[in-house]
This record gives sequence, structure tokens and C-alpha cells, in this order.
Amino acid sequence: QVQLVESGGGLVQPGGSQRLSCAASGFIVSSRTMNWYRQAPGNERGLVASISREDGTTDYADSVKGRFNISRDDHKNTVYLQMNALKPKDTAVYYCTVTFFGYQYWGQGTQVNVSS
Repeated sequence: QVQLVESGGGLVQPGGSQRLSCAASGFIVSSRTMNWYRQAPGNERGLVASISREDGTTDYADSVKGRFNISRDDHKNTVYLQMNALKPKDTAVYYCTVTFFGYQYWGQGTQVNVSS
């Protein structure tokens, strides 16, 4: 059974850093492309970052390039999103996702609030 559990959200000041974790079970994270999405109030969910299964190639939304870094720990079967230089517009619920046979699994999300 595929399960994704995000953690690490909270309140952070502008310019600060936060690391989100996505603990996966039911599959091996290195066998799948893993994604982080986010959804701010009143907005649709949007793709933030991806890490490919083949060689760990990463890709980022333009709005977070140079500030966010996606990585994975194969021993812990966990994917991370390191967020630096946070801005108020980064405030959102962040979700970890994986797709199997055309079905996209989502975690429950973790709330990040960037505010002074």
C-alpha cells in the first residue's frame, strides 16, 4: 500500500529556511519520480520540484529555482525539500506525490507559513 507522510512544516520568518520530509512506504522512492506540490489559499496546486527515478535529475518551478532543493535518502526511503530564502508568497500547504500506472498518490500535506 502506497503511503506518503509529510512533515516539517511550521511558521518561519521571511528569509529563513525550512526542511520538509516525505516518508514513503509501500514502494522504493528511488524507483519513482517524486514530486513536491504546493497550494496556497485561493490558488490551485502547483508543481514545485521533482526528482527523477533514473538518475536523480531535479527540476524546479521558476519561482523557487535557486532557493529550494529536492533530494532523497534511499536508506530512509524519504524525500526532502530544503527551502531557503523563504518569502511570504511561499506560504502554502506542501504535498509530496508519486504516480503509479497513471494514478497520482498524495500525502496529507504540511502547512508552511512564512510571516514575520
